[in-house]
Amino acid sequence: MNSPYNSTILLVEDDPGDVFRIQRAFRKANLVSSLEVVTDGEKAIQYLSGQDPYQDRDRSPLPVLVLLDLKLPRYSGFEVLSWLRTESNLKQLPVVVLTSSDYQLDIDRAYELGANSYLAKPPAPDALLEMVQTVGLYWSVLNRPPQIGMT
Repeated sequence: MNSPYNSTILLVEDDPGDVFRIQRAFRKANLVSSLEVVTDGEKAIQYLSGQDPYQDRDRSPLPVLVLLDLKLPRYSGFEVLSWLRTESNLKQLPVVVLTSSDYQLDIDRAYELGANSYLAKPPAPDALLEMVQTVGLYWSVLNRPPQIGMT
């Protein structure tokens, strides 16, 4: 079983308030040793592909999970997800869309592009903490991930 203490999760989120709340929820849940944050779609692609300034995989390790907002500057979450699913060495990387949109069209499109899960951010901090604990437990501990970056 994967240990929750040696896994990296990449959070792709542009709203500083949401980043703070999600980071706080992960700290309170005590689930991962590293929650890396990028604030736009372009940086997400740079991070995942190991481009400058993220080429050092000791400092910017490949994540075991991507938490992806949809409404992002530069490239949208949909564009990041579409790019990710065409990259042979990353296409199996689990992606959970974590966004404020609860529109069925967004939900359907995210799944069509290969999202593994779609979660609407709850406004209440306690509900967000509970969601993060559940997501972290499932994806970091219980889920058996594919071997990423080796193909």
